[in-house]
Amino acid sequence: MTHPALIMTESSNALPPLGRIPPNVFCAADYEIMARRFIAPPSHAYIAGGCGRDGTLAANRQVFQYREILPRLLRDLSAGHTRLDLLGHRLPHPIMLAPVAYQQLVHPLAEIETARAAAATDTCMVLSTLSSRTLEEVAQHAGVDRWFQLYFQPTRNATVDLLQRAKSAGYRAIMVTLDTAIKAPSLGALQAGFTMPPDVTAVNLSAYPVPGAKILERGESRIFQGMMREAPSWDDLAWLLKQTNLPVIVKGVMHPADAQRFQAMGVAAQVVSNHGGRSLDGAPASLSVLPRIRAAVGPDYPLLFDSGIRSGSDIFKALASGADAVMIGRLQVYALAVAGALGVAHMLKLLREEFEVCMAQAGCATLSEIGPGMLFSENSEAGTC
Repeated sequence: MTHPALIMTESSNALPPLGRIPPNVFCAADYEIMARRFIAPPSHAYIAGGCGRDGTLAANRQVFQYREILPRLLRDLSAGHTRLDLLGHRLPHPIMLAPVAYQQLVHPLAEIETARAAAATDTCMVLSTLSSRTLEEVAQHAGVDRWFQLYFQPTRNATVDLLQRAKSAGYRAIMVTLDTAIKAPSLGALQAGFTMPPDVTAVNLSAYPVPGAKILERGESRIFQGMMREAPSWDDLAWLLKQTNLPVIVKGVMHPADAQRFQAMGVAAQVVSNHGGRSLDGAPASLSVLPRIRAAVGPDYPLLFDSGIRSGSDIFKALASGADAVMIGRLQVYALAVAGALGVAHMLKLLREEFEVCMAQAGCATLSEIGPGMLFSENSEAGTC
């Protein structure tokens, strides 16, 4: 029987997810093109958009075009692989699924399907606090390598409860997102008339009390004294680090000075990210600041990267610029919308194979051989790789 939510209606103007891998997808980025047919236009505008006028969103993609790979010849690739050690665990490849909220917007089974794809492809999945399915339910379908993304809650009791639930459900690390305490919507989403459907909710938070609206005094700002009143502080992060023995990763790092302070506090790893262009419109592309963050924290500190990845060569360029691993955001949602778990698994397979082909053509047998010397610049010299 067809699930009721999979029946196409005129009001949704979107096709239901396919029960198979589409035959005309030849690269991972093809899912982005196909997704328009499978996601209702207002929801697509929300997912595909960034914030403001989408300037940073566009920069995230454009910057990859200006990073060129400098291949080496006659390398021995007979023992080539993509394995890496990250936070004490061996991963078969450096591709992770980023936390993406409200996946029920594109598929009735939401994060359950994404988790199944992650398990089938040995991919580490990072589950959003704002998931459409509970963290406990998703854990039953995900692989052993699963992390939980945390937003600070209005009360510390709720934040601690989320930490404890994540640990009990077998999540191996906590990823704290710090760059979206306030978010300006994309003008494209506003123009498309997007509103969150009433049946798409943040189910992980349903049991926690919702604080009452703050009544502003005369002269107080709706932004500073209103929306930002619950924004986390350095003291809040220091407190959080004492509440769990799981590794804590900070997401949203764009400034070297912040990166050094996080490192000194004992943060286990950091994600260089501008939230896929969804936090501050006008911020630089994440890839542009990645080398500076790497220089600030040193060569051995774990750095992850997201924002703009669409291909295996993009992954190569991110690693050559300083990342240890990358996270895939919008592409997983597009693939989920097109073909559910099969689509997400197929997208990950394509990305991994594209990345391995790029490694082979560039003459890199292992991730350790992908460094700044593999990127072309006017100062590139033979023998520096």
